Amino acid sequence: MLINAATESDVAFATPLPLPPETENRIKKLAAHCQKYKGAIVSRSVTQLAVTSTLFFIACGVMFFNVMHGYGLWNLLLLVPASGLLVRLFIIQHDCGHGSYFKSRRSNDMVGRAISLLTFMPYAFWMKCHNIHHSSSGNLHKRGVGAIDTLTIREYRALSPKERFKYRLYRNPFILLVLGTPIHALILQRYPSCYPSNYIENYRDLAPAEFWKSTLGLDAAIIAFYGTLMALVGVKAVLLVYLPLLILTCWIGGWLFFIQHQFEDAYWEGHDKWDYQEAAVLGSSYYVLPKPIQWFTGNIGLHHIHHLCSLIPNYRLQECLDANEDLRGLNRMTFMESLKCLNWRLWDEDKKKMVGFAAAGV
Repeated sequence: MLINAATESDVAFATPLPLPPETENRIKKLAAHCQKYKGAIVSRSVTQLAVTSTLFFIACGVMFFNVMHGYGLWNLLLLVPASGLLVRLFIIQHDCGHGSYFKSRRSNDMVGRAISLLTFMPYAFWMKCHNIHHSSSGNLHKRGVGAIDTLTIREYRALSPKERFKYRLYRNPFILLVLGTPIHALILQRYPSCYPSNYIENYRDLAPAEFWKSTLGLDAAIIAFYGTLMALVGVKAVLLVYLPLLILTCWIGGWLFFIQHQFEDAYWEGHDKWDYQEAAVLGSSYYVLPKPIQWFTGNIGLHHIHHLCSLIPNYRLQECLDANEDLRGLNRMTFMESLKCLNWRLWDEDKKKMVGFAAAGV
Protein backbone atom coordinates (compact mmCIF):
# COMPACT_ATOMS: atom_id res chain seq x y z
CA MET A 1 0.00 0.00 0.00
CA LEU A 2 2.92 2.32 0.59
CA ILE A 3 5.69 3.78 -1.52
CA ASN A 4 8.56 2.35 0.51
CA ALA A 5 9.51 -1.31 0.45
CA ALA A 6 7.09 -2.62 3.04
CA THR A 7 5.31 -5.91 2.57
CA GLU A 8 1.57 -5.91 2.08
CA SER A 9 1.10 -7.72 5.37
CA ASP A 10 2.93 -4.96 7.19
CA VAL A 11 0.26 -2.44 6.29
CA ALA A 12 -2.83 -4.59 5.78
CA PHE A 13 -5.95 -2.85 7.00
CA ALA A 14 -7.73 -4.26 10.01
CA THR A 15 -11.00 -6.09 9.34
CA PRO A 16 -13.81 -3.70 10.34
CA LEU A 17 -16.84 -4.77 12.31
CA PRO A 18 -20.19 -4.33 10.51
CA LEU A 19 -22.56 -1.69 11.81
CA PRO A 20 -25.60 -2.93 13.72
CA PRO A 21 -28.71 -3.09 11.48
CA GLU A 22 -30.48 -0.43 13.56
CA THR A 23 -27.59 1.99 12.95
CA GLU A 24 -27.64 1.32 9.20
CA ASN A 25 -31.40 1.94 9.13
CA ARG A 26 -31.02 5.23 11.01
CA ILE A 27 -28.37 6.38 8.54
CA LYS A 28 -30.64 5.57 5.60
CA LYS A 29 -33.47 7.51 7.22
CA LEU A 30 -31.17 10.49 7.76
CA ALA A 31 -30.12 10.41 4.10
CA ALA A 32 -33.76 10.28 3.02
CA HIS A 33 -34.56 13.23 5.29
CA CYS A 34 -31.76 15.33 3.80
CA GLN A 35 -32.98 14.67 0.27
CA LYS A 36 -36.08 16.75 1.06
CA TYR A 37 -33.96 19.92 1.28
CA LYS A 38 -31.89 19.62 -1.87
CA GLY A 39 -32.26 22.09 -4.71
CA ALA A 40 -31.80 25.83 -5.04
CA ILE A 41 -34.39 28.45 -4.19
CA VAL A 42 -33.25 31.02 -6.74
CA SER A 43 -34.68 34.05 -4.94
CA ARG A 44 -32.78 33.13 -1.77
CA SER A 45 -29.59 32.44 -3.73
CA VAL A 46 -29.75 35.81 -5.49
CA THR A 47 -30.52 37.65 -2.25
CA GLN A 48 -27.69 35.96 -0.35
CA LEU A 49 -25.22 36.62 -3.15
CA ALA A 50 -26.28 40.26 -3.47
CA VAL A 51 -26.13 40.98 0.27
CA THR A 52 -22.81 39.19 0.83
CA SER A 53 -21.03 40.69 -2.19
CA THR A 54 -22.35 44.20 -1.46
CA LEU A 55 -21.14 44.08 2.13
CA PHE A 56 -17.80 42.68 1.01
CA PHE A 57 -17.18 45.38 -1.60
CA ILE A 58 -18.23 48.11 0.84
CA ALA A 59 -15.76 46.75 3.41
CA CYS A 60 -12.99 46.60 0.80
CA GLY A 61 -13.83 50.11 -0.40
CA VAL A 62 -13.55 51.51 3.12
CA MET A 63 -10.26 49.66 3.66
CA PHE A 64 -8.79 51.08 0.44
CA PHE A 65 -9.95 54.56 1.45
CA ASN A 66 -8.28 54.20 4.84
CA VAL A 67 -4.95 53.10 3.35
CA MET A 68 -4.94 55.84 0.73
CA HIS A 69 -5.74 58.57 3.27
CA GLY A 70 -3.48 57.55 6.13
CA TYR A 71 -6.03 55.70 8.26
CA GLY A 72 -4.65 52.23 7.58
CA LEU A 73 -4.64 51.13 11.22
CA TRP A 74 -8.44 51.35 11.26
CA ASN A 75 -8.44 48.44 8.83
CA LEU A 76 -7.59 46.16 11.72
CA LEU A 77 -11.21 46.59 12.82
CA LEU A 78 -12.49 45.63 9.39
CA LEU A 79 -10.09 42.80 8.58
CA VAL A 80 -11.95 40.06 10.45
CA PRO A 81 -15.48 40.85 9.17
CA ALA A 82 -14.17 41.41 5.63
CA SER A 83 -12.41 38.04 5.74
CA GLY A 84 -15.59 36.48 7.10
CA LEU A 85 -17.49 37.86 4.12
CA LEU A 86 -14.89 36.41 1.76
CA VAL A 87 -15.29 33.04 3.49
CA ARG A 88 -19.04 33.35 2.92
CA LEU A 89 -18.42 34.13 -0.76
CA PHE A 90 -16.22 31.06 -0.99
CA ILE A 91 -19.05 28.95 0.44
CA ILE A 92 -21.24 30.29 -2.37
CA GLN A 93 -18.50 29.34 -4.86
CA HIS A 94 -18.39 25.93 -3.16
CA ASP A 95 -22.15 25.49 -3.60
CA CYS A 96 -21.88 26.48 -7.25
CA GLY A 97 -19.30 23.73 -7.68
CA HIS A 98 -21.81 21.24 -6.32
CA GLY A 99 -24.50 22.59 -8.63
CA SER A 100 -26.71 23.42 -5.64
CA TYR A 101 -26.79 27.23 -5.73
CA PHE A 102 -28.74 27.78 -8.95
CA LYS A 103 -30.94 25.49 -10.98
CA SER A 104 -28.81 25.69 -14.13
CA ARG A 105 -25.23 24.49 -14.52
CA ARG A 106 -24.43 27.60 -16.54
CA SER A 107 -25.51 29.97 -13.78
CA ASN A 108 -23.57 28.01 -11.16
CA ASP A 109 -20.44 28.05 -13.30
CA MET A 110 -20.67 31.75 -14.14
CA VAL A 111 -21.03 32.80 -10.50
CA GLY A 112 -18.46 30.27 -9.28
CA ARG A 113 -15.85 31.52 -11.76
CA ALA A 114 -16.59 35.15 -10.94
CA ILE A 115 -16.10 34.57 -7.21
CA SER A 116 -12.83 32.71 -7.87
CA LEU A 117 -11.37 36.05 -8.89
CA LEU A 118 -11.84 37.14 -5.26
CA THR A 119 -10.91 33.86 -3.53
CA PHE A 120 -7.96 32.99 -5.83
CA MET A 121 -9.23 29.38 -6.01
CA PRO A 122 -9.50 28.04 -9.61
CA TYR A 123 -13.15 27.10 -9.91
CA ALA A 124 -13.07 24.04 -12.19
CA PHE A 125 -9.86 22.66 -10.67
CA TRP A 126 -11.15 23.05 -7.14
CA MET A 127 -14.50 21.52 -8.14
CA LYS A 128 -12.82 18.38 -9.51
CA CYS A 129 -10.66 17.99 -6.39
CA HIS A 130 -13.60 18.58 -4.08
CA ASN A 131 -15.79 16.06 -5.88
CA ILE A 132 -13.03 13.48 -5.43
CA HIS A 133 -13.07 14.32 -1.73
CA HIS A 134 -16.83 13.78 -1.50
CA SER A 135 -16.72 10.52 -3.43
CA SER A 136 -14.00 8.98 -1.27
CA SER A 137 -13.95 10.68 2.13
CA GLY A 138 -12.98 8.12 4.76
CA ASN A 139 -11.95 5.49 2.19
CA LEU A 140 -8.47 4.21 3.04
CA HIS A 141 -7.98 2.84 -0.48
CA LYS A 142 -8.98 6.05 -2.26
CA ARG A 143 -7.17 8.83 -0.47
CA GLY A 144 -6.14 11.67 -2.77
CA VAL A 145 -6.45 15.30 -3.78
CA GLY A 146 -9.04 17.40 -2.02
CA ALA A 147 -8.26 16.00 1.44
CA ILE A 148 -5.68 16.14 4.21
CA ASP A 149 -3.22 13.25 4.02
CA THR A 150 -3.88 10.85 6.87
CA LEU A 151 -2.00 7.62 7.55
CA THR A 152 -2.88 4.66 9.72
CA ILE A 153 -0.54 3.59 12.51
CA ARG A 154 0.49 0.52 10.50
CA GLU A 155 1.28 2.63 7.46
CA TYR A 156 3.32 5.08 9.48
CA ARG A 157 5.36 2.30 11.08
CA ALA A 158 6.13 0.91 7.61
CA LEU A 159 7.66 4.21 6.46
CA SER A 160 11.37 4.86 6.27
CA PRO A 161 12.80 7.30 8.87
CA LYS A 162 12.99 9.99 6.18
CA GLU A 163 9.34 9.56 5.20
CA ARG A 164 8.29 9.52 8.86
CA PHE A 165 10.03 12.86 9.37
CA LYS A 166 8.32 14.32 6.30
CA TYR A 167 4.91 13.13 7.48
CA ARG A 168 5.48 14.55 10.98
CA LEU A 169 6.50 17.85 9.43
CA TYR A 170 3.43 17.86 7.17
CA ARG A 171 1.06 17.12 10.07
CA ASN A 172 2.55 19.81 12.32
CA PRO A 173 -0.32 22.31 12.85
CA PHE A 174 1.91 25.32 12.21
CA ILE A 175 3.15 23.88 8.91
CA LEU A 176 -0.21 22.47 7.84
CA LEU A 177 -2.52 25.32 8.84
CA VAL A 178 -0.58 28.53 9.47
CA LEU A 179 1.92 28.25 6.62
CA GLY A 180 0.30 25.62 4.44
CA THR A 181 -3.14 27.10 3.83
CA PRO A 182 -2.06 30.49 2.38
CA ILE A 183 0.84 28.89 0.48
CA HIS A 184 -1.50 26.34 -1.05
CA ALA A 185 -4.21 28.83 -2.01
CA LEU A 186 -2.11 31.81 -3.08
CA ILE A 187 1.01 30.18 -4.56
CA LEU A 188 0.57 26.49 -5.37
CA GLN A 189 -2.79 27.10 -7.04
CA ARG A 190 -1.20 29.46 -9.54
CA TYR A 191 0.24 26.84 -11.88
CA PRO A 192 -1.14 23.53 -13.20
CA SER A 193 0.46 20.91 -11.06
CA CYS A 194 -0.72 18.48 -8.40
CA TYR A 195 1.33 17.36 -5.44
CA PRO A 196 0.87 13.61 -4.92
CA SER A 197 1.35 12.26 -1.44
CA ASN A 198 4.79 10.96 -0.56
CA TYR A 199 3.24 8.35 1.71
CA ILE A 200 0.35 6.69 -0.13
CA GLU A 201 0.99 4.53 -3.19
CA ASN A 202 -2.50 4.60 -4.70
CA TYR A 203 -2.96 8.33 -4.22
CA ARG A 204 -5.78 9.70 -6.40
CA ASP A 205 -4.31 12.53 -8.44
CA LEU A 206 -5.34 14.71 -11.37
CA ALA A 207 -3.42 15.02 -14.61
CA PRO A 208 -2.50 18.61 -15.60
CA ALA A 209 -4.66 18.25 -18.72
CA GLU A 210 -7.71 18.08 -16.44
CA PHE A 211 -7.22 21.49 -14.87
CA TRP A 212 -4.62 23.64 -16.65
CA LYS A 213 -7.29 25.77 -18.35
CA SER A 214 -8.93 26.54 -15.02
CA THR A 215 -5.65 27.40 -13.30
CA LEU A 216 -4.05 29.48 -16.04
CA GLY A 217 -7.35 31.11 -16.95
CA LEU A 218 -7.76 32.38 -13.41
CA ASP A 219 -4.11 33.50 -13.34
CA ALA A 220 -4.72 35.63 -16.44
CA ALA A 221 -7.88 37.09 -14.89
CA ILE A 222 -6.02 37.86 -11.64
CA ILE A 223 -3.25 39.66 -13.50
CA ALA A 224 -5.74 41.71 -15.52
CA PHE A 225 -8.06 42.57 -12.61
CA TYR A 226 -5.55 43.28 -9.87
CA GLY A 227 -3.11 44.87 -12.32
CA THR A 228 -5.81 47.35 -13.27
CA LEU A 229 -6.65 47.89 -9.59
CA MET A 230 -2.99 48.55 -8.80
CA ALA A 231 -2.82 51.07 -11.64
CA LEU A 232 -5.82 52.89 -10.15
CA VAL A 233 -5.04 52.87 -6.41
CA GLY A 234 -1.39 51.81 -6.26
CA VAL A 235 0.50 48.59 -5.66
CA LYS A 236 1.01 49.34 -1.97
CA ALA A 237 -2.69 49.89 -1.33
CA VAL A 238 -3.68 46.61 -2.99
CA LEU A 239 -1.06 44.64 -1.06
CA LEU A 240 -1.88 46.26 2.29
CA VAL A 241 -5.61 45.69 1.88
CA TYR A 242 -6.09 42.45 -0.01
CA LEU A 243 -3.10 40.32 0.96
CA PRO A 244 -3.87 40.27 4.73
CA LEU A 245 -7.53 39.71 3.89
CA LEU A 246 -6.69 36.69 1.73
CA ILE A 247 -4.30 35.22 4.29
CA LEU A 248 -6.82 35.47 7.13
CA THR A 249 -9.49 33.95 4.88
CA CYS A 250 -7.14 31.04 4.13
CA TRP A 251 -6.58 30.47 7.85
CA ILE A 252 -10.29 30.47 8.60
CA GLY A 253 -11.17 28.24 5.66
CA GLY A 254 -8.25 25.90 6.32
CA TRP A 255 -9.26 25.47 9.95
CA LEU A 256 -12.87 24.72 9.02
CA PHE A 257 -11.80 22.11 6.48
CA PHE A 258 -9.33 20.56 8.92
CA ILE A 259 -11.74 19.93 11.78
CA GLN A 260 -14.52 18.62 9.53
CA HIS A 261 -12.92 15.18 9.14
CA GLN A 262 -9.96 15.13 11.55
CA PHE A 263 -11.83 14.75 14.84
CA GLU A 264 -11.14 11.90 17.24
CA ASP A 265 -14.08 9.58 16.44
CA ALA A 266 -13.94 10.05 12.69
CA TYR A 267 -14.52 7.35 10.05
CA TRP A 268 -12.01 5.43 7.96
CA GLU A 269 -12.55 2.07 6.29
CA GLY A 270 -11.04 -0.03 3.54
CA HIS A 271 -12.79 0.03 0.19
CA ASP A 272 -14.57 -3.31 0.70
CA LYS A 273 -16.38 -2.01 3.82
CA TRP A 274 -16.53 1.70 3.01
CA ASP A 275 -20.00 3.17 2.58
CA TYR A 276 -20.78 6.66 1.27
CA GLN A 277 -23.61 7.40 3.69
CA GLU A 278 -21.79 5.94 6.69
CA ALA A 279 -18.74 8.06 5.85
CA ALA A 280 -20.92 11.16 5.60
CA VAL A 281 -22.71 10.61 8.92
CA LEU A 282 -19.89 9.11 10.98
CA GLY A 283 -16.92 10.86 9.39
CA SER A 284 -18.11 14.48 9.19
CA SER A 285 -18.46 16.81 12.15
CA TYR A 286 -21.25 19.11 13.28
CA TYR A 287 -19.36 22.25 14.31
CA VAL A 288 -21.53 24.16 16.77
CA LEU A 289 -20.68 27.84 16.30
CA PRO A 290 -22.18 31.10 17.56
CA LYS A 291 -24.85 32.30 15.14
CA PRO A 292 -22.86 35.31 13.80
CA ILE A 293 -19.88 33.06 13.00
CA GLN A 294 -22.19 30.44 11.51
CA TRP A 295 -23.59 33.16 9.23
CA PHE A 296 -20.14 34.25 8.04
CA THR A 297 -19.11 30.62 7.42
CA GLY A 298 -22.25 29.79 5.45
CA ASN A 299 -23.41 26.96 7.73
CA ILE A 300 -20.48 24.81 6.58
CA GLY A 301 -20.13 23.60 10.17
CA LEU A 302 -23.21 21.45 9.52
CA HIS A 303 -20.85 19.28 7.54
CA HIS A 304 -22.44 15.91 8.22
CA ILE A 305 -25.58 17.13 6.43
CA HIS A 306 -23.56 18.55 3.56
CA HIS A 307 -21.84 15.20 2.99
CA LEU A 308 -25.13 13.32 3.18
CA CYS A 309 -26.52 15.53 0.42
CA SER A 310 -24.21 18.01 -1.29
CA LEU A 311 -27.15 19.34 -3.35
CA ILE A 312 -28.51 21.22 -0.31
CA PRO A 313 -27.56 24.91 -0.65
CA ASN A 314 -25.91 26.41 2.40
CA TYR A 315 -28.96 28.47 3.37
CA ARG A 316 -31.10 25.31 3.76
CA LEU A 317 -28.72 23.31 5.94
CA GLN A 318 -30.05 24.80 9.18
CA GLU A 319 -33.64 23.98 8.19
CA CYS A 320 -32.60 20.40 7.56
CA LEU A 321 -30.85 20.21 10.94
CA ASP A 322 -33.73 21.75 12.86
CA ALA A 323 -36.18 19.20 11.47
CA ASN A 324 -34.27 16.14 12.68
CA GLU A 325 -33.25 15.41 16.26
CA ASP A 326 -30.72 12.72 15.31
CA LEU A 327 -28.77 15.13 13.11
CA ARG A 328 -28.57 17.62 15.98
CA GLY A 329 -26.88 15.03 18.19
CA LEU A 330 -24.34 13.58 15.76
CA ASN A 331 -20.63 14.44 16.04
CA ARG A 332 -21.32 17.72 17.88
CA MET A 333 -18.19 19.75 18.42
CA THR A 334 -17.79 23.16 20.04
CA PHE A 335 -14.88 25.49 19.32
CA MET A 336 -13.06 24.49 22.50
CA GLU A 337 -13.57 20.81 21.70
CA SER A 338 -12.30 21.36 18.16
CA LEU A 339 -8.91 22.47 19.50
CA LYS A 340 -8.27 18.85 20.47
CA CYS A 341 -8.13 18.03 16.75
CA LEU A 342 -4.68 19.61 16.69
CA ASN A 343 -3.41 16.59 18.63
CA TRP A 344 -4.48 13.92 16.14
CA ARG A 345 -2.02 12.67 13.53
CA LEU A 346 -2.80 9.00 12.74
CA TRP A 347 -5.77 6.66 12.38
CA ASP A 348 -5.78 3.78 14.86
CA GLU A 349 -7.48 0.92 12.98
CA ASP A 350 -7.92 -1.19 16.09
CA LYS A 351 -9.49 1.50 18.29
CA LYS A 352 -11.24 3.21 15.35
CA LYS A 353 -10.14 6.68 16.33
CA MET A 354 -7.62 9.40 15.52
CA VAL A 355 -4.61 9.49 17.83
CA GLY A 356 -1.40 11.42 18.32
CA PHE A 357 2.08 10.08 17.72
CA ALA A 358 2.68 9.48 21.44
CA ALA A 359 -0.56 7.56 21.93
CA ALA A 360 0.28 5.47 18.88
CA GLY A 361 3.60 4.51 20.43
CA VAL A 362 5.60 5.93 17.56
